[in-house]
Amino acid sequence: MSSNSTFRSLQAKIEDDSAIVGVIGLGYVGLPLAHALHRGGMSAIGFDVDERKIEAIAAKQNYLRHLGDEMIEDLSDSDRFTATTRFDRLGECDVIIIAVPTPLGRHQEPDLSYITDTAERIGRTLRPGQLVILESTTYPRTTRDEMLPVMLEHAPDSARDLVVGEDLFVAFSPEREDPGRKDHSTSTIPKLVGGLEERSTSLAADVYRKGIAEVVEVASAEIAESAKLLENIFRAVNIALVNEMKTVLTEMDIDIWEVVRAASTKPFGFMPFFPGPGLGGHCIPIDPFYLTWKAKEVGCSTRFIELAGQVNTAMPEYVIDRVAGALNEHAKPIKGSKILVMGLAYKPDVDDTRESPSFELIKILEERGAEVDYSDPHIAETSRVRRHDLRMTSVELTPERIASFDCILISTNHAAFDYPMVAEHARLVVDTRDAMRDHHDALGDRLVLA
Repeated sequence: MSSNSTFRSLQAKIEDDSAIVGVIGLGYVGLPLAHALHRGGMSAIGFDVDERKIEAIAAKQNYLRHLGDEMIEDLSDSDRFTATTRFDRLGECDVIIIAVPTPLGRHQEPDLSYITDTAERIGRTLRPGQLVILESTTYPRTTRDEMLPVMLEHAPDSARDLVVGEDLFVAFSPEREDPGRKDHSTSTIPKLVGGLEERSTSLAADVYRKGIAEVVEVASAEIAESAKLLENIFRAVNIALVNEMKTVLTEMDIDIWEVVRAASTKPFGFMPFFPGPGLGGHCIPIDPFYLTWKAKEVGCSTRFIELAGQVNTAMPEYVIDRVAGALNEHAKPIKGSKILVMGLAYKPDVDDTRESPSFELIKILEERGAEVDYSDPHIAETSRVRRHDLRMTSVELTPERIASFDCILISTNHAAFDYPMVAEHARLVVDTRDAMRDHHDALGDRLVLA
C-alpha cells in the first residue's frame, strides 16, 4: 500500500467511525477521554495495568467519583467499549492514545518510565496504518526523541522500518483535565494537537473532533508539548507570587485574600490567583521541573521558574510555623498537641490526593511531635502516594470531636464541611484557604490565617 493510500485509508476509517481507538491509562485523563470519543461514535478499547479498574468498569462501579456514575454505566453497557489489561490487543487499534503518569523521581528529575514502558508495549504489536498520540505532560521533544524510537526498537521486524507520515503517524495532544470543574468537561475544553509532521496532525485532529467541540492544530508536537508546560508554569509562578506576598502582608496584618479580591476588580491586565498551603494536583507541582531539567540539558538556566518552585515548596513549613505560633499564643507547644487537618484532597470537592500538600503538612506536624488526625468527606482512608504512606482514616466531624483538638488546620475547603460548627466548637483554627471568612467575628483570636 502506498503512503498516500495508507493515510487515506486511516482517514476514512476515522471519518466513518470504523477506526478502533485504544486509550492507555484509565485514570483522570484517559477515562473521560475514552467516554468523550465513545459518545462521538467511535469504538474504543481501554487499557490499564490495574486489574481493579477493569473490574470496576465491568461492575459499573465508579472509581473516580467526580466523574459521576453515568460515565461508567455508559461505557460498561456499550458494545463499542471494552476495558482490558491485555496489551497484546493493541494491534487491533487503529488509533492509540497514551494517558499515563509522568511523575518526578527522588531528585525532582523527570520519570518517563511509564511512557517508555508503554511505548515498548505498543511497539510489540506495531503495524502500518496506526496513529499513536501521546497526552502525558512532558518536556519538549519527548514524543519525537523518546517515545518514537522505543516503539520502533521493539517493533516486529516487519514494522521496524515504518516511516512517520507514510506508514505510521505520531502526534502529541496535551491533556487539560481539571478534576471537579463544573463549567468545563473533556468535550468542551479546546484540544491542542501537534504531529511529528502534517499528516499526523491532521489525523489526530480528526480523531479528537469526534468527541471534542474545538480542536486547535499547531505546527508541531514540540509546540504542543511546550504549550502544556507554559500553561502550568504560568499558574505555578503566579501562585508563588501571591504566596510570597501573603508572607509579607501577614506580617503587616493585611488580609491577602481581600487584597486579591480588590485587585480583581480591574477588568484588564490582572488575573486572580489565591494563596494556599502548597501546590497540589497532577500538573502544577510537577510540570515546571520537566522544563528546568530539560533546560539544563541544553545549557540554559530557568531562574524565575526555579525560584517559584522554591517559594511554593516552602509553603507547608510556613503553614506549620503559623500553627506553632498560634498554639504558643494559647500557651500550648506543638509537641503533644492534638491537631486535626481538615481536607486531604488537593482541591475542594474531589477525592483526588495527587501531590496534595495535606500529606506534607501531616508529616511535618508528626515530625514536630503533634498527634495528628485528618477529616475528609471524600476520602475515607489514605492510600500510598508518591512520597507518603500515612495509613490513616478520616474522622467524622462532630461538636465533641472538634472541641477535643487543640487546633484545627484547614488545608482544603470542601463545601461539605460544616464551618459554622467548626467556628462554634473549635479551640483554635488555622485557616489556609479563607474558608472561615464568614466567621471571623465569632472566632475572634481563635482564628489565625496562614
